[in-house]
Amino acid sequence: MTAALSFEGVRKRFGSNQALDGLSFRIPEGTVAGFVGHNGAGKTTAFSIVSGFLPMDAGTFSVFEEVDPTPQELKGRLGVLPQDAALPERHTPFELLAHLGRLQGLAHRTARDEAARVLTLVGLKDRQNALIATLSHGMRRRVAVATALTGNPALVLLDEPLAGLDPVQAHALRDALAALRGEQTLVVSSHNLSELERLCDWVVMLKQGRCTRQGTVENVSGEQEVVRWSIVGTAPLDALHAALPDHRFVEDAGAVVQYPPAEADLDATSVTVMATLAAAGVPLRGLVRGMGLEQRFIDDLGTS
Repeated sequence: MTAALSFEGVRKRFGSNQALDGLSFRIPEGTVAGFVGHNGAGKTTAFSIVSGFLPMDAGTFSVFEEVDPTPQELKGRLGVLPQDAALPERHTPFELLAHLGRLQGLAHRTARDEAARVLTLVGLKDRQNALIATLSHGMRRRVAVATALTGNPALVLLDEPLAGLDPVQAHALRDALAALRGEQTLVVSSHNLSELERLCDWVVMLKQGRCTRQGTVENVSGEQEVVRWSIVGTAPLDALHAALPDHRFVEDAGAVVQYPPAEADLDATSVTVMATLAAAGVPLRGLVRGMGLEQRFIDDLGTS
């Protein structure tokens, strides 16, 4: 599969701080990828290198197999949302986005059509002619996201796109971004791991300027490694071990945690677990496969 974005041995130092220490990763084309790490892990530095704001000290990066492209070479193909993007308050969202479309080389009418399309995408069509100064923080954030999506760039880097949005706004924007999967490649840097888990299908984890883990959300979150069964009452551990002797079962805070052997068919064994719980008269409240990105983050990355 073609990599929309890849780094190979990229290094960047700021004085005594080694921000990127041989960073290597790849993000497949058409995915929505989460870019995860502590503050200072190197996420913003990596974004800045791709965007042309910072030079590398060593290594290479590629965008759709094009090695070390310049900002001019990426014109119209790269969209970027910085974390603290400032907006011109004396203009309207429509004016701003139409202007950005023109800067990308779109014809006048096409740029206006594109501004209308993207504002509809982020749920701000009804406020397109309001001065940005009059918009709420959440609305401004959605305008900022729209600036990165204008022109339908093939690769979009989004730094905390859902920051400051209320739950309804975050849900709507998350769904809008997810709908772009397969049409564009989105790389989303965020500390909200539950949001990333719902939005993304690929994850890159960084610590101290290196990639510690990458892959599909299912693989990174350990969907084949652990199953947590929420129950009421005492877990029938002996019965579960007898039914599935190759699996390990542990009782933990109102749940049975199942650790299957490698390559176990969890769909098939789930029937056995449910039948064993039912035979023991233990009510089942729900189950979760995998440890989740948050627990994986804690286990892998620990403290900064």
